Amino acid sequence: MILHIADRIRYLRDKMGMTQTDLAKKLGISRSAVNSWEMSLSSPSLSNIIEMSQIFHVNIDYLLSLSDKTMVDISNLTNDQKELVFRLVNCLEKKN
Repeated sequence: MILHIADRIRYLRDKMGMTQTDLAKKLGISRSAVNSWEMSLSSPSLSNIIEMSQIFHVNIDYLLSLSDKTMVDISNLTNDQKELVFRLVNCLEKKN
């Protein structure tokens, strides 16, 4: 299934339990602008795309539907915690 930026914005916003108003406030824009993006009536500016990638903790390629790869920032974890994350991912990949 191919998703467009409108679908990704709606999906990520819902996943984080945010309303359109919540996202609009974080971006300093109107709720109607977010609604317009989600209905594919307009597209967010580059600066809004960058901000949303930070808010949703995803890379820009994912938000723009250029990639289905999701990223997780583990830079604030200790080396031992990072190792556990890598092992868990490796284990889950082997099961698929």
